[in-house]
Amino acid sequence: MFAKRTDYFVESVIRDMTRLSLKHNAINLAQGFPDFPAPNELKQAAALSIMEDFNQYSITWGAKDLREEISQKAEQYNHIEADPESQVTITCGSTEAMMASMLALINEGDEAVIFEPFYENYGPDAAVSGAVPRFVPLNDDNSIDEDALNCAFNRKTRVIILNTPNNPCGKVFTKGELKMIADLCVDNDVIAVTDEIYEYILYDGKKHISIGSLDDMKDRTITISGFSKTYSITGWRIGYVLAQKELTSAIRKVHDFLTVGAPAPLQHACVTALRFPDSYYEELAAMYDGKRKLLYNALIKAGFKCKMPEGAYYILADIPDGVNMDDMAFAKYMVSEVGVAAVPGSSFYRSEAGKHKLRFTFSKKDETLQEAVKRLNDLNI
Repeated sequence: MFAKRTDYFVESVIRDMTRLSLKHNAINLAQGFPDFPAPNELKQAAALSIMEDFNQYSITWGAKDLREEISQKAEQYNHIEADPESQVTITCGSTEAMMASMLALINEGDEAVIFEPFYENYGPDAAVSGAVPRFVPLNDDNSIDEDALNCAFNRKTRVIILNTPNNPCGKVFTKGELKMIADLCVDNDVIAVTDEIYEYILYDGKKHISIGSLDDMKDRTITISGFSKTYSITGWRIGYVLAQKELTSAIRKVHDFLTVGAPAPLQHACVTALRFPDSYYEELAAMYDGKRKLLYNALIKAGFKCKMPEGAYYILADIPDGVNMDDMAFAKYMVSEVGVAAVPGSSFYRSEAGKHKLRFTFSKKDETLQEAVKRLNDLNI
């Protein structure tokens, strides 16, 4: 009655936890969306775009002015040259960007190397596109297990999926690690598909490096990003893909029939975002740094074990000692009895390691986080 590929995955656990949070009137630290307003300049730009009647289809692969601004941003920030006419595609969020890229690249039976922990969409993306996932767990300190990574590559490997900064653990891949991955891609004729949606949210002096900027990776990297996280507009669904001309052509074919195009007036409004001064990004990282420390300290005090994330806005925490529940049961307990929603760690793992973890987001107002801290202080294990 239904396609067997759907056996591989379930509906999003993250969004299910949001539904449970609403049911129990809990503080939602599960789903990674801000509960504070988007910048006024962006809201005004969106309203103006609608009033100026940018309300019909734009060019399928994206409004010209936005593609040109993204091209300039990519060169200045990511050190990637991308021709706006043939190498930049606007998508319905980075989620569609990843799916369109996988469908454009994968033949049935190809293999996709995926680091663990991973964002929950990557496994289903592999399944829908016909890829066989090969999961490579990061070490306990979030470094790469070089031997395990080498073993994951073989003649069937078509892509490696990267996410830096990483959701859920906050790892920022170093230049040395990216060079190691690049060498494997070159040696095995593999494409790197890199999700960089959190590229501006960095801490403690960490620098974002795009693997597509490295030698020999220009033509074998698909770089994905978007506007949701940096500009607090997760509901706008504006993402983009940078890739060499032939790859872009294939991605655009899939994108055309998958979604036709991203919302036209919001595309034009996003041009305003890309013209924000450098101070905006400095203030963004500083704001999240304060929230990061607030939640981290509260989790440690409540008995969780966790590492400070290097980037993004999540903390992946080990369930406190003495809890005789797996991640799913404890997450439901946290919602119903503590009033704080988190995501069960198994959403981000294929191994058993996730059954002992929860993921919390700190992309919330200080008042929201303070209330969550109060409730965590009352956690009685």
